[in-house]
Amino acid sequence: MPASPPDPLDPGPGSPARRGAGSGRRAGYAEPGDTGPMPLIALQEVDRVTDGPGREPDPAPGDRGHGADGGLPAPGPGDEPVARTGDLPEVPPPATPVTDDVDEPPLTALPGALGAEATGAAPRDTPSGAPRAGRAGRDMASAVGVGLGLGAVVLATLFLYRPAFLVVIALAVVVSVTELTRALDAGGHRPPLPPVLVGGLLMIGLAWTRGPSGLVVGFLLTALAVLLWRLGDGPSGYLRDASAAVFVALYVPLLAGFAVLLLVPEDGVARVLAFIVTVVCSDVGGFAAGVLFGKHPMAPSVSPKKSWEGLAGSVAACVLAGVLLVTLTFHGPWWGGVVFGVAMALTATLGDLGESLLKRDLGIKDMGTLLPGHGGLMDRMDSLLPAAVVSYLLLTAIVPA
Repeated sequence: MPASPPDPLDPGPGSPARRGAGSGRRAGYAEPGDTGPMPLIALQEVDRVTDGPGREPDPAPGDRGHGADGGLPAPGPGDEPVARTGDLPEVPPPATPVTDDVDEPPLTALPGALGAEATGAAPRDTPSGAPRAGRAGRDMASAVGVGLGLGAVVLATLFLYRPAFLVVIALAVVVSVTELTRALDAGGHRPPLPPVLVGGLLMIGLAWTRGPSGLVVGFLLTALAVLLWRLGDGPSGYLRDASAAVFVALYVPLLAGFAVLLLVPEDGVARVLAFIVTVVCSDVGGFAAGVLFGKHPMAPSVSPKKSWEGLAGSVAACVLAGVLLVTLTFHGPWWGGVVFGVAMALTATLGDLGESLLKRDLGIKDMGTLLPGHGGLMDRMDSLLPAAVVSYLLLTAIVPA
């Protein structure tokens, strides 16, 4: 009976695969009873890295197989060529992952920004010739000058021609809506600007002519216009952009409309002045107490410059201003002035913290650069907007028109 051709995969009687368990595993061969072959590349690596003392010496060429070159036996007629480990291409080491952004600070860690020390970023050096910020984190000379200029405009419009104050509010709404929309756009949102601007002006006009119901109707019409306008840009990001636009309409023109409602009664000038003066007292009292006595941060992750001592100074200044305004201007009860002052201080502070939280979420320091020492106009409206709502509700309840 003719002998069958040799099996090309049989390592032969003298090979390491037939020496027993003590001889170890060689590249390209499998032990009897193995459930699966070890990858050839891994075996090649084992052979390469285990050279040295204690390694079993390579078998003699005659023991490695039946081939002339000491490898696998030569294929017989009609057999497919068998790959050998020595013929495998060299596998390059895996590429090192790119980690360029590992050491970069988070988006909200803005060097030189107010409260950047809370995020671990080193403050940026002040450019040569630029005004240096004080302990409050801003250029106080510019801030005071801009504040006095804005106050002069408000007083002039209120005392010379009361409806002219509506123009001031309308301009403030247009600028603030634009700043906030651009900030949201930089943060990945795309709120449509035209319907919010037109709707904001509509809310101001309806609040003056139709009162609270007109303000609410104007807001609802603005929200509907935003939903319809955004349809033109397709479904991608529709909910995100429409929600951002409705938020802008609620945050700026709707809350600013309550300042218009304060102006509507016969003593509207006094009510608007009481509202603005109390908010200014909150800022001044909080700043003075924070600089002089501030040691305990109130919200370090949101606004590290604010302290509990500063909040106490805001409350004290607002209570003093509220009692004087309510009793002397509106002839109301003194306790009403206390309630008004405390509520205004808390509301103004929460409004400031709310915008700080929004700016940190968007990774920006200021909403704009319109006002030197302040940032954008929206950075000054943050405490005025929610305080306008509280002022209207409390003055209406304590000293009805």
